[in-house]
Amino acid sequence: MGRNTLIAALSAALALAGLSLPASARTTQTELKPVPGGLSFEQPIFGRFDQGSLQRGYKVYAEVCSACHSMNLVYYRNLCQQNGPFYDPKHPNSNDAPVCKAIAASIKVPDLDQDTGDAIQRPATPADAFRNPFPNKIAAAASNGGAAPPDLSVMARAREGGAQYIYNILTGYVTPPAGLTVPAGKFYNPYYPGDLGSFWTGAKDKVPEGGFIAMPFQLTPNRVSFDDGTPSTTEQQAKDVATFLAWAAEPKQTERKEAGLAVMIYLLLLAGVLYVSYRAIWRNVSH
Repeated sequence: MGRNTLIAALSAALALAGLSLPASARTTQTELKPVPGGLSFEQPIFGRFDQGSLQRGYKVYAEVCSACHSMNLVYYRNLCQQNGPFYDPKHPNSNDAPVCKAIAASIKVPDLDQDTGDAIQRPATPADAFRNPFPNKIAAAASNGGAAPPDLSVMARAREGGAQYIYNILTGYVTPPAGLTVPAGKFYNPYYPGDLGSFWTGAKDKVPEGGFIAMPFQLTPNRVSFDDGTPSTTEQQAKDVATFLAWAAEPKQTERKEAGLAVMIYLLLLAGVLYVSYRAIWRNVSH
């Protein structure tokens, strides 16, 4: 058997094997819809985080998401670093920024008494990581129906679709289609990847896309009041917290783009200098 024939035979066998798998073995989700108005930071070179959106997004996280979700890789001082939600050029040292000091001081974090060793609660400092709502994963799972809420520090990088995925999940809760049995403590979301075949009583070729998520719908209109007067719709809250989580997952994104642009300009100038030098050196040399 020739090599090409063998490859063709193996490809056909794999294709048939894939076709033979039951429909319930597929993990599907509805195609993500674009965020209304777009996300300013998604432009490859000139995209930047909108500071107002970052501030609103932090407030959504602080008042809604932080009740269940940790952000163990983010520190309060990060909020005031360059290009962060509360960055102020008057206070380049984020540890000394009054806003971050005030935010941290308003939050109690666990610690140990240095004299007695007893567990205490003390005001946080800018050097502290975001407070974890639960002491450990077991407690987190026990408080949420057996499913520990994931840490959100790098969620925007860990999920395909990034901030767009987060926006779709938060705004995508809909009434389950007739014929779909939703387990107790779960909620149907067409944008959450899953396998619904065993919960579907309708036609086997009509299994709905999506999956079951343990988190109920959270962002009801006006649940968070925005200080800048921006209307607090579900879509606005979702867009802003998705922006904040995208920044938290890659806080140096703006600096990286600026460095990349500077390198591109440098390379273009270098290419021009090299071209001119080449023409000058070899001008009187026959080829």
